[in-house]
Amino acid sequence: MIVAGLQFDIAWEIPEENFRRVAPLAQRAAAMGAEILALPEMFATGFTMRSGEMAAHANAIHEFMADLAKRHGLWVIGGYAEPGEHRPANACSIIAPDGREVLHYRKIHPFSLARELDHYEAGEGLHTVEIKGLRVTPLICYDLRFPELFRAAAMTTDLFVVIANWPTHRAHAWRSLLAARAIDDQAWVLGVNRVGEVDGYPHSGDTSLVDPWGMVVSTLADKPGVVTGEVDPTVVRRARERFLFLADRRPDVYRRLEDED
Repeated sequence: MIVAGLQFDIAWEIPEENFRRVAPLAQRAAAMGAEILALPEMFATGFTMRSGEMAAHANAIHEFMADLAKRHGLWVIGGYAEPGEHRPANACSIIAPDGREVLHYRKIHPFSLARELDHYEAGEGLHTVEIKGLRVTPLICYDLRFPELFRAAAMTTDLFVVIANWPTHRAHAWRSLLAARAIDDQAWVLGVNRVGEVDGYPHSGDTSLVDPWGMVVSTLADKPGVVTGEVDPTVVRRARERFLFLADRRPDVYRRLEDED
């Protein structure tokens, strides 16, 4: 299955303009045979702390994603701010080709350095959906720094999709952690990031598809574009059958060591 990550410069807090910027990239991805299309974290507004104002656009963003999926006959993954119980949430949906939402995820780790938790409530659940035999688990930006999340879903996942707004001055960590999560969990990882500058912070993108051995299959830096690659779940199965790294884990020992701390 061909997957695509769309990398572009997000217009700050202007959903309609971002819809306009996404449209030709999505058309290009569809023409390249993509069946799954992923957009960056909060792709229609940017990673803004004006959570209440941006959550008001949630329905329009959701409708745009559904229309995109139906128009091109593919699965769309994208992030946005949405209303929450106490505060808005930094969320992600997977939309099927018929426009239905088949998975909904809320970012489990708000980014403390940006005081994200003051503006967005943390999610509590991790979810996976099967798409034509490919098991897909989405995560959001700062979640990438927490291997526990990936390990919790590893045995039921072939492809992790990490959507982000990750700045250039931490680009080495972005690239390294994408590869590390792939190696740790013997799974494909698609990291989808933005380009452009926000408040003096440049974003180089580095949207990348990484295979279960940690090798970069496709990547793009510093400019808008589409990153594509073929993801095969049998590669995951073969890797795990040949190298029993995950089977050699000792979770009972890990729990005891944590309890002792």
